[in-house]
Amino acid sequence: MDINYNHSLQLVLKSEGDYVNNPKDPGGETMMGVTKAAWSTWLKRPIADGEMAKLTVADITPFYKALYWDKSKCPDLPTGIDYMAFDASVNMGVGQSIRLLQKSLGCVPDGVIGPNTMKLINETNVNDMIDKYSAQKELFYRSLDLFNTFGKGWLSRVAQVKQNAKEML
Repeated sequence: MDINYNHSLQLVLKSEGDYVNNPKDPGGETMMGVTKAAWSTWLKRPIADGEMAKLTVADITPFYKALYWDKSKCPDLPTGIDYMAFDASVNMGVGQSIRLLQKSLGCVPDGVIGPNTMKLINETNVNDMIDKYSAQKELFYRSLDLFNTFGKGWLSRVAQVKQNAKEML
């Protein structure tokens, strides 16, 4: 639901934090979860040194809405699941986020929320969906090569997002 976008964005930004440039992170230079490469693509120009550290919430709000919230079909999803899909899309990509949601529903994980996925979403108890989607995200993170480096933070985020989603119900 679009009415949840601003609240969901604030929660995602809290998870993402401020400026980072960890050489072990494949995302590289990042501000509030926005990578330099993604920001360059969004603006259709190269990003100058120091520019990422100056981004504001106002700068990135339309970026997040268009590239993650809308592309993940969050306006069509139940409260709580919209936030979870948005958060996962920001952290692991839209396609992966949707595939994990689909796996949690027991449908074909094709990365597209079409009529069959929506039918299952509408027929599934949201509380159960939150639990199963969280479990799928945890399994995904544990399968990654960088789990030893970032796993503790990823699992902490899964738990926090799950708690936030249940509080939204």
